[in-house]
Amino acid sequence: MTRRRRVVVLFGGRSAEHEISCISARSVIDALDPERTEVIPIGITREGRWRRLAERPALPTETGRMPEVTDGSGAEVELADQEGSRELVASDGSREPIDVVFPVLHGTYAEDGTVQGLLELAGVPYVGAGVLGSAVGMHKDVQKRLFREAGLPVLPYEAIREPEWTDDPERVEAAAAAIGYPVFTKPATLGSSVGVTKVREPAELAAGLDEAFRYAREALIERSADGAREIECAVLGNDDPVASVAGEIVTEGHDFYDYDAKYLDEHGARLLIPADLKPDVLEEIQRLSVAAFRTIRCAGMARVDFFLRDDREPWLNEINTIPGFTSISMYPKLWEASGVPYPDLVERLLDLAVERNDAERKSTGVRELEG
Repeated sequence: MTRRRRVVVLFGGRSAEHEISCISARSVIDALDPERTEVIPIGITREGRWRRLAERPALPTETGRMPEVTDGSGAEVELADQEGSRELVASDGSREPIDVVFPVLHGTYAEDGTVQGLLELAGVPYVGAGVLGSAVGMHKDVQKRLFREAGLPVLPYEAIREPEWTDDPERVEAAAAAIGYPVFTKPATLGSSVGVTKVREPAELAAGLDEAFRYAREALIERSADGAREIECAVLGNDDPVASVAGEIVTEGHDFYDYDAKYLDEHGARLLIPADLKPDVLEEIQRLSVAAFRTIRCAGMARVDFFLRDDREPWLNEINTIPGFTSISMYPKLWEASGVPYPDLVERLLDLAVERNDAERKSTGVRELEG
């Protein structure tokens, strides 16, 4: 009998997207085939402690509240610090072997390369982009600079560090005016629309930036794409990535696709999959999605977000290296519409993680270290 693959599903974490991570992780765990996979749920508390949970994270529909990982959630564990051992170590010294990690983590200290660096040091295969791709994918300013360098279309924006706003607000106000109102202010290193504000006039700029700086020391002021359609496309693969069909987000009852519309208001938005696009526009969006994926050196998976103006002109908004992974999230639904059901998608991502790890361990540098 073939041994079941031991998969750590890693979730929670120290970011403002802690609860969303827990919900995504539950969907991943539910999708894994128990005949082929032994799931090890590891939740990270808001303080950064790893807990081995006996049960799957609960859903809001089951408890009436958003899930979270606490010190009482399970026994504390850590990753073995011996490269290549691929083990979890409990506080009593006992060890538990693992084969691959699926980090279903969002935000800082999660999808920004920090956890990926830890897993690299331990020599453990993991789903998704490596340290570089994760770090760039998390930083909106750096990724947009690379996109522009690669000739990909991005909306006008200005990156502002918090000391710049404090020391020279007049220059920042002038930069916002040059971009043209309305604008969006957003943290440079966070997702899920946390800290994002639509600023309609100069008098609202200070409040918008102050909100963004609650979550990061750098913020973006970005031109609003009023009237544009919001289109998303999923990418899957390592060296030969492919793009899914595209989907459209239609926000209802909200000024834009904010946190409430995404996660709290069940009627806050409709997902149209596939999006009603002309064939040549879809082809261009798929081309740009793969190009963005390659530009930041992504791997495994990513969701690429666009604004579509006049039904024909796509502008790249951002790339998400660990997209939302609930059963109703755009990334898995796009692949389902492309012929890859959710359970198959999760298994494919685990296979890609092992494939990439094996390929990178064959590099000259690793062989020299091991020799």
